[in-house]
Amino acid sequence: MDVKVVDASAIAAVVFEEPEAAAMAQRIAGVDLVAPPLIELELANVCLVKMRQRPEERVGLRRALLLRAHLKIEHLDVNSADALDLAETARLTVYDASYLWLARELGAELVTLDRRLAAAAVS
Repeated sequence: MDVKVVDASAIAAVVFEEPEAAAMAQRIAGVDLVAPPLIELELANVCLVKMRQRPEERVGLRRALLLRAHLKIEHLDVNSADALDLAETARLTVYDASYLWLARELGAELVTLDRRLAAAAVS
């Protein structure tokens, strides 16, 4: 089975039904998904930001976050020293570099909506 590394922006689009949801869902369909464990905290933070922006949707947003569990994402550890080096070289945050490092380590496609991270993935 094909493996893809997914970042929080891609999964948030699907979970929170953002405009890019259909495109992201299509890109991750039928493959094994992997990500660093930090994806869960990043998704929770996306939920928090949305709840602060739209407090009237709080219950629905929290429910959407819980539905994330239906997307099977295997958590794989990242070598933090290597992620730091990659972040420095690619001019990314260490958080973003962790997704890129994992994709490179696995020889897998990185699925992201983050333009800077996507550009680093192809360079």
